[in-house]
Amino acid sequence: MLQRLYIHNFRCLENFELQFKDMPSALLIGKNGAGKSTIGIALEVLQRIGRGINRVAHLVQTEDFARGRTDVPIRFEIEVLIDKKLYQYTLALELQNNFEALRILEEQLIVSGEPIYSRQGASVTLHEAKFMVDWHLVALPIIQRRSEADPLHLFKMWLAHIIILTPIPSLMTGESNGETLEPKRDCANFGDWFSGLLVRYPAAYMQVDKYLREVMPDIRDFQNELIGKNFKTMRVQFQENQADMRIDFRNLSDGEKCFFLCAVVLAANKSYGPLFCFWDEPDSFLSLSEVGHFVTSLRRSFETGGQILATSHNSEAIRKFSNENTLVLYRKNHLEPTLVRLLSDMSFQGDLVDTLIRGDIEL
Repeated sequence: MLQRLYIHNFRCLENFELQFKDMPSALLIGKNGAGKSTIGIALEVLQRIGRGINRVAHLVQTEDFARGRTDVPIRFEIEVLIDKKLYQYTLALELQNNFEALRILEEQLIVSGEPIYSRQGASVTLHEAKFMVDWHLVALPIIQRRSEADPLHLFKMWLAHIIILTPIPSLMTGESNGETLEPKRDCANFGDWFSGLLVRYPAAYMQVDKYLREVMPDIRDFQNELIGKNFKTMRVQFQENQADMRIDFRNLSDGEKCFFLCAVVLAANKSYGPLFCFWDEPDSFLSLSEVGHFVTSLRRSFETGGQILATSHNSEAIRKFSNENTLVLYRKNHLEPTLVRLLSDMSFQGDLVDTLIRGDIEL
C-alpha cells in the first residue's frame, strides 16, 4: 500500500506531498489545471521504471521542470508498505549547464530502515559492493534479483503492476495478439490485458462475470475467441426472455467498455494483487445513475486489499467519499505551485458539492 508520495520541481508540483496511511481508497478533487493528472504522470514515471525503462530521456524531459527551473533537481520519493515492510525509494534528476539531457543525481532504496542500495551520480553501492552505472540510466531496472524474495525484485514488481488509467474507449477494441499484466494508460492494449489475466488466472473469469452481471443484468456471456493463429477478439452476448444478441466488444458503448475495464481491475487486484490503481476520472463515460454504484464497487473491492486513488469532477462520485479520504488540490494561477489539503482539515459551510460549484473552497 502506498504510504507517501513526494514530488518536487516536476511540472506544477513543487515540494508536493501526499500522505495515504490507512487509506485503501482516496479521491483527488480540484479545478482543472490544479495538478490532479500530473500526479498520475509522476506515478507513471515510477511505473515505467518498474517495467524496465531505465534511460532518463525516456522518463522525463527538460520541459518537465517546474516553470523552467532547471537549476533545481526533479525529485521523486515514494514510500510503500509491502508485506508489512516499508520500502522507501528516492530518485533525483538534474540538468547540468550546457547539457541537453537529464542525468541521475541521487537514487536509493531503503527497506525497513536498511539501505539496499544507494547512488550518487554514476557510483552505486549495493550491499558491500560498488560499481558504476551510466549517469543517464536508472539503476533499479538494471540490478539483477537474487531470488523471488529479493526486496529489489518485490519493489520492482510492485511498481510494474501499478495500474494507471485514463481510458480512451475508442481504442479499447477487445482484440489481442499477445498477453500482458501491464495495461497501458489509455487502455489501448485492453484485449492483451484481458487475455493475460484469464490465461494466468482462470478463476478471474468468475470475478469479471459477477461484476458485469450486476451492472448489465441482460449479459449472458462473453468470450475471448481465437480467430487466428495468435489473434483473439472479445464477443459479448446479451439475452432477454427468448431473444438474444451477440456483438463484438468494439461495438459496445464507451460506458459499457468502462464496465468491463472496472471488472478487470477488480479481478486483477484479487488475482495478482494487492495492486495500486490511479484512475483519472473513472466516471467520465457514465450516466449519473451509474456513477454511484461504479465508484462504490471500486472502493469496496480495494478495502480488502490494494489501494485506489481516483480523481473526479462528478458530484455523485465526490459524495461517495468521506472528508477523511478526499484531498483538495488548488493553485491560484499557472505561475503558482499546487497546494493540497485533506478535506477534513478544511472548513466550509453547507453541502460540499454546492460549495465546490460556487468555488468557495480555497486552501
